[in-house]
Amino acid sequence: MNIIQYLKNRNIFINDENIIKQAFMHSSYANENKSINDNERLEFMGDAVLQIWVSEKLFKSVPVLNEGKMTTLRARLVCEKALSIYAKELGLNKYLLLGSGEEKNGGRNKDSILADMFEAFIGALYIDQGFSKVDEVLNEVILPRVNNPDVIEVNTDYKTKLQEYVQSDIRKTVSYEVINVSGPSNNPYFTVRVIVDDLTLGVGSGNSKKKAEQDAAKNAFEKMVR
Repeated sequence: MNIIQYLKNRNIFINDENIIKQAFMHSSYANENKSINDNERLEFMGDAVLQIWVSEKLFKSVPVLNEGKMTTLRARLVCEKALSIYAKELGLNKYLLLGSGEEKNGGRNKDSILADMFEAFIGALYIDQGFSKVDEVLNEVILPRVNNPDVIEVNTDYKTKLQEYVQSDIRKTVSYEVINVSGPSNNPYFTVRVIVDDLTLGVGSGNSKKKAEQDAAKNAFEKMVR
């Protein structure tokens, strides 16, 4: 069964099959097959859709949550580990297209790759079907955790810790910026800086944007609590 049949079985009938298939095409596969249609642009779209979906659910939750609590919970619900868990629960990892080298290196079970694939899938589904079908999928895997995000076992989430610390110090603006990408396109290495109130407080790196952001947040957090 392919991804299109999988979605049909869930009563989701795709208009543009190519964009859905693209969501599962890792850059390593695209490079080996001389295709430019990897899933990175769709990952960008899916990240935005996930942010607004989770934000809305938290905003409407009862009892009412303050801004700091909503920010903390959102970070936990859309962290790399959480997204990889959602992908596995839905069985989406079976449809991931990887290059032979990445497959041999266990890419099908890497949290970073699965998280990116899940974001790309949500982005593609949103473009093809609009918000209603995205809502159906996310209600299944994320909504049960909105009021109990601690069921997601993750390593120390420094982005959340930094956000909590910054807000306790009254300042509110925390942002992340990619300042360098090195290495081949099928195995990029990211350098990210974390900015608090227009000041660069930490720099981090990793083989995914999310890992680099966590590393930068750790660097900033450890400086601030000294």
